[in-house]
Amino acid sequence: MIRSLLLFCGSRTGHDPAQAALAVALGRLLAERGVALVYGGGGVGLMGLAARSALAAGGTVIGIIPQALMTAEIAQAGLSEMHVVATLHERKALMHACADAILALPGSIGTLDELFESMTWRELGIHDKPIWLMGANGYWTPLLALLGHLAAEGYAPPDLPRLAALLPDLAALGALLPPAIPPPTDGHS
Repeated sequence: MIRSLLLFCGSRTGHDPAQAALAVALGRLLAERGVALVYGGGGVGLMGLAARSALAAGGTVIGIIPQALMTAEIAQAGLSEMHVVATLHERKALMHACADAILALPGSIGTLDELFESMTWRELGIHDKPIWLMGANGYWTPLLALLGHLAAEGYAPPDLPRLAALLPDLAALGALLPPAIPPPTDGHS
């Protein structure tokens, strides 16, 4: 069962407002399902939107940030847990250790670095956690085409594109998560 989700995504919001809306809705969905959000600890971009949304909806948010990025990524205040580590390598290892599944929303080369390392570890059998991609308006289509090209050219196994599954929307992710947590009752019927 998925109790925690590692999120890779941009430290910017990008030009398409649909991506920001997706990050906000993701944070809310994770909180509603009782799934902890594990992420890089920043308060900027899509990652900050997802974290604040999860917190506002009563969710658990675990941030993991290298000391050197405390200022650059403007560490998000008020998280359920904040782990400050020395290096990016320590960050990635601890994020993986804290999560049951991995989701990448739109981002730049940092997001791709984290995603590719997770995919490499999965290919090598270091972990067997599901890896999902989600983004509005076909964001990941070029990446999936590139992965297919690598395999077609003989540089990767034919199943390389299947190391990360494309999810069309939050409903598809919701089907993979635990059911919503019912609101607390006062004990009266």
